[in-house]
Amino acid sequence: MPTADPLVVVGSGLAGWTLIREFRKLDGDSRIVLVTADGGDFYSKPMLSNALAQGKTAAQLVTTPAEPMAAQWKVTLLKGAKVSRIRPQGRRIELHGSEAEQPYAKLVLALGADPIRLPLTGDAAGEVLSVNDLNDYRIFREHLEGVETVAILGGGLIGCEFANDLAGAGYRVTVIDPSPYPLAGLLPEPAGKALLEPLGRLGITWVFGKAVQAVDRANSGCRLTLGDASTLPAERVLSAVGLRPRTALAAEAGLACKRGIVVDRTLQTRDPHIFALGDCAEIDGQVRPYVLPIMHAAKALAQTLAGQPAEVAFPPMPVVVKTPACPVAVLPVARDAAGAWQTEAGENGVRMRFLTPDGRLIGFALTGGRVAERMAMTRLLAS
Repeated sequence: MPTADPLVVVGSGLAGWTLIREFRKLDGDSRIVLVTADGGDFYSKPMLSNALAQGKTAAQLVTTPAEPMAAQWKVTLLKGAKVSRIRPQGRRIELHGSEAEQPYAKLVLALGADPIRLPLTGDAAGEVLSVNDLNDYRIFREHLEGVETVAILGGGLIGCEFANDLAGAGYRVTVIDPSPYPLAGLLPEPAGKALLEPLGRLGITWVFGKAVQAVDRANSGCRLTLGDASTLPAERVLSAVGLRPRTALAAEAGLACKRGIVVDRTLQTRDPHIFALGDCAEIDGQVRPYVLPIMHAAKALAQTLAGQPAEVAFPPMPVVVKTPACPVAVLPVARDAAGAWQTEAGENGVRMRFLTPDGRLIGFALTGGRVAERMAMTRLLAS
């Protein structure tokens, strides 16, 4: 009797491993194949932006090596394997450098996202670093040896977290962003500006309203040329301007892709045998690249794959920004949401609530000591 084709998961980040763990709780016998371009070791990706001040190496960030996890969850692990093509009609994937094809009964794309690269000019543009995985972090640490100054392109969530972490590790940091204040894409202005002074006290210099156009080599490391032709020196440059979901494989296979791989609330693509999860997936027009949404989605998808169809339902899930000098928690609202922000500011931080015209709370932003109110406000939203 032929063996049934396996569940194939492509990607060994939080999304892939969480799905496997949740699936195994419901199905202890079905075959699982995990395809990963790296070694598959499990680590907390959010730790990448706050590990420097703790002196942690890339190896120290690994919480569980791939092999023990594969053994525990009865997974066939294909390490260092890159998918070159999905063949939906034959339910096969092709792997780079291999003539053999991997069949699947169901395929889950947990592909993650790539750092956005700015169109920089200059003879050092190719030396601008980004950190999106363990290997990136290892390379970044190596490039920081003997360095005192770092420029960060981007004052969003990742840029601010790295700025706080680098400053805490003793580096002089300059953050450059075309927006008028930190976290402008996530926070309303009073909350965003609350970060300026606390992080500034760490030695962080802010440059807002300008964008970097070119990065050239200079005696001190690099020279950054801004849009107004002014220049800034830095020994190393880190780009933290955002991530772009990996959609190329899905698009080439004929799956619908917009910002991410389009899926319904069961995480299914337009192909009933292919699903997408994590940073690469777009649900209801949104990409949710945060830990809690990924875990909720993985749990729902595990039920569906185990024969218990389930739609993911997202409760209110605030985003916590790891900036210890000025903690931040925010439950964002859509830019076109009807209502207004109410602001309270004091020595303990900023507390902002977004109320609809009928007085309902649908979002908040908290900084400093006010972050302690996060759970209580979340409960109010959920009630």
